[in-house]
Amino acid sequence: MTKYKNIFSSLKVKNMILKNRIVMPPMGTNYAAEDGEINEEHIKYYEQRAKGETGLIIIENVAVDFPLGSNGTTQLRIDQDSYMPGLYKLTERLHRYGANAAVQINHSGASAVPSRIGCQPVSSSNIPSKTGGAVPRPLEKDEILDIVQKYGDAAKRVQIAGFDAVEIHAGHSYLISQFLSPLYNKRTDEFGGSVENRTRFGRMVIDSVRKAVGPKFPILLRFSADEFLEGGNTLEDTLKILEYLNDEADIFDVSAALNDSIQYQIDKADLKDGWRSYMSKAVRDKFHKPTITVGNIRDPKVAEKILADGEADLIAIGRGLIAEPKWVSKVKNGQEDMLRKCISCNVGCAGHRIGLNKPIRCTVNPDIIYEDTYKKRKVTKQTNVVVIGGGTAGLEAACTAAELGCSTFLFEKKSYVGGLAREISKFPAKYRIGYFPSYLIKRAENLNNLTIFTNTKADIKKIENLNPDLIVNATGSKPLLPPIKGLEENIGKEGGKVDSIFGVFSKISEFEKMDLTGKKVVVIGGGAVGLDVIEFFSERKAKTSIVEMLPMLGKDLDVVSKSAVKEMLKKYDVDVNTSTALVEVNEDNFKVKKDEKEVTMNFDYGFVCLGMRSQIEGLKEIQEYFGEKNVEVVNIGDSVRARKIIDGVREGRDVILALEKIGVL
Repeated sequence: MTKYKNIFSSLKVKNMILKNRIVMPPMGTNYAAEDGEINEEHIKYYEQRAKGETGLIIIENVAVDFPLGSNGTTQLRIDQDSYMPGLYKLTERLHRYGANAAVQINHSGASAVPSRIGCQPVSSSNIPSKTGGAVPRPLEKDEILDIVQKYGDAAKRVQIAGFDAVEIHAGHSYLISQFLSPLYNKRTDEFGGSVENRTRFGRMVIDSVRKAVGPKFPILLRFSADEFLEGGNTLEDTLKILEYLNDEADIFDVSAALNDSIQYQIDKADLKDGWRSYMSKAVRDKFHKPTITVGNIRDPKVAEKILADGEADLIAIGRGLIAEPKWVSKVKNGQEDMLRKCISCNVGCAGHRIGLNKPIRCTVNPDIIYEDTYKKRKVTKQTNVVVIGGGTAGLEAACTAAELGCSTFLFEKKSYVGGLAREISKFPAKYRIGYFPSYLIKRAENLNNLTIFTNTKADIKKIENLNPDLIVNATGSKPLLPPIKGLEENIGKEGGKVDSIFGVFSKISEFEKMDLTGKKVVVIGGGAVGLDVIEFFSERKAKTSIVEMLPMLGKDLDVVSKSAVKEMLKKYDVDVNTSTALVEVNEDNFKVKKDEKEVTMNFDYGFVCLGMRSQIEGLKEIQEYFGEKNVEVVNIGDSVRARKIIDGVREGRDVILALEKIGVL
């Protein structure tokens, strides 16, 4: 603990005393019941983070006005007294572990979705909260005053329900933000135009909340310090705005961005740890109040330095606490090497909630609600488990089986484990993905009943020698190479110019040393991997082109990555060719077909990234041989079909179900 004396110092703000400086910021979950009530799984989710010794947990935004103020598919509500008992149960549970609890109160305004709320959204003006969003209607003055009162009523419920503080959301394209930002606010009355007028609604909300909760109850104000959009508020603008909002705000929660710059709100993968701390420092230096900073913070050394340098008073770890509920306790107990760090993929969290209206999940943590509860279960007799393949799915299966008491053996034909995740992390912009295989390897090393054989291809004889009760096949995937003229002859040829994605991986260090300025690079395939290749070469000043059969790029990307890709393509002036098919591969050009016309695309380097397909060599023989011996064989991960890491990891944890099936748990 002395190693991180700033992280583990207390902080008193009015009548709230925090035991450390780590904050779980508000993040939507889609866990609430359909009527906006909190439920047991929802409480369990937050309880895990309190058990992990998080100092302050700010519950996700709750609606102060229903249906107009609601933004989630299933969102917590606090617009009626009937929601207070459930929220009180939540605060009781969190307080048991010494965590302080706040809750964010919010009105979504134009960010509400008409199909969810059953009517037209409202806002400061008639400007959608994002490109392609619904057109809202401007609020009348009497409606504004009514919403102000609803904020106050909600804050009083927050206090009675046992929370230690209340946070007002004034950022991220929600209603108060829609008044503050000149991008949204086109009003000509006393709520629009000048900075004073645009802050009037927010000022009234803060005053309403303070009147409701009294002088000693802490009020947090969250806002977008820089909107990162042309014509939007800059940090300098926000510092002026806060002059009007400063009174009665006790903690400034300094965030960033709007819906159309979401990659700077829910940080894209290549933004460095703590990149936003300069914003909180600017706010702290001007107003001399406690500030919270956030932004891809994974490393406790980074968190400690931000605090020590006076750039913030509190460190918010969002997705990192979804991935690792025990972040604080592990750091406190010297277990930094066992942190399950967030890889910034945004697939199960933002991708599920914002893009797909599903409950949040996590790529690297297959159970974010019950966490390690499965470890309480143990096998009832000697059980041997053989795992074939050392990618993330296979490693998760092997570790889980060993943690349940199985004697577990993993075969990997390569000289190392980690699979495709380890390869993808070779891209400089995707280095965080490497956190996960590193964590799994460390986890495996701590399990005495797990043996890993590298440079070893599994076969029936080797498996049989281990007397398996359960065999898990996790042999992954390989590049999809369709029967296109010239592809087989040219791809991966020594000294050639055409490669698959694995060719990129094997030559990344070589490419990093080259001067690629002006080199022509053509990538076939506009999925996640193809776009990673484009980004890599574009950043190195190559002249890049991308070809995709579908009418859009990145069809299956999460909403954050899509926004980041859009920005990247524009920044580097990438030549984008959608609705375009590859018809022939030559040693220095691709022939493609677009609008019924054949076009030749010359290149210095050409890459075929048409996705991946399952690799199941030997699986049928293993299933047949061991099936006759009544040994259960399960196939998981990309060897079922090529998907995302999150799918294979979940199936790896589901080895529990296979052990149940054979009756050993």
